[in-house]
Amino acid sequence: MDGELVECGKAYIHVMTHALHYGTAVFEGIRGYWDGNNLYIFRLRDHMIRMINSAKIVGLRLGYGLEELIDATVKTVRVNEFQENIYIRPIAFAGEGSISLDISKVPTRVSIAAIPFGHYLKPKGVKVKVVSWRRVPGFSMPVMAKASGIYLNSVIALSEAISSGYDEAVLLDWRGYIAEGSGENLFIVRRGVIYTPPVYASILEGITRDTVFRIAEDLGYKVEERDITREELYVADEIFMVGTAAEVTPVIEVDGKTIGSGSPGPVTQKISNYYKEIVLNKIPKYREWVTPVY
Repeated sequence: MDGELVECGKAYIHVMTHALHYGTAVFEGIRGYWDGNNLYIFRLRDHMIRMINSAKIVGLRLGYGLEELIDATVKTVRVNEFQENIYIRPIAFAGEGSISLDISKVPTRVSIAAIPFGHYLKPKGVKVKVVSWRRVPGFSMPVMAKASGIYLNSVIALSEAISSGYDEAVLLDWRGYIAEGSGENLFIVRRGVIYTPPVYASILEGITRDTVFRIAEDLGYKVEERDITREELYVADEIFMVGTAAEVTPVIEVDGKTIGSGSPGPVTQKISNYYKEIVLNKIPKYREWVTPVY
């Protein structure tokens, strides 16, 4: 925290922290994968570049460069001596010192934490609900930034889905087209072609989303970015959600309607299997994406 290694139980913040009151923080979610011999952090550089860009958009003054953030992440993970899959949470947030909305009146603080982490969603498939809440539009909030305040939108969407008996939420954009899940990008498969909502559908430009583009190309699949309607979800051959936490998760039901056979489809499984090989440093062409810890 703030350039120093601190025991997790002693990493306190002040109750008047600006970010606690106003959501003025940007963060990343990064995974590390243990293969039995080493721990590999996946796309660490890309995540930190996005966090720097998010801070710039929001107006937070990081005070640390890209290489410093990368080194601090590896150091934090290494000192914990993890020998299992982990989740890393770097966050930059507006600190204490003023109750004013003016973010320039308070310092920016930075912390990096890591915890053991398994599956975020059910790996054999999730049931999702298209919720009543819309994805916050880019003309109201900077959706390109992975900013804490924006995630209230995700929290209330997920709460609606869970209270209705589903595993995850799908949000429409302000125009009524599919945007994304509460914390995942979404893909559908129809007649052998993969489709995903475009950036202008108020989505976060996901790093896992970008990874899937590369995987699909390697596997010979065509990916098209275009608007997707709600009813297209119902008749899709396959649907899958992707994200750092979610990885590649099949969707087997939408609004009570079974997708495909009700089991993970062949395209989803191929992409998921290839993804698992990449993150464990088994694909030479993608070794620049993995950072060994030990």
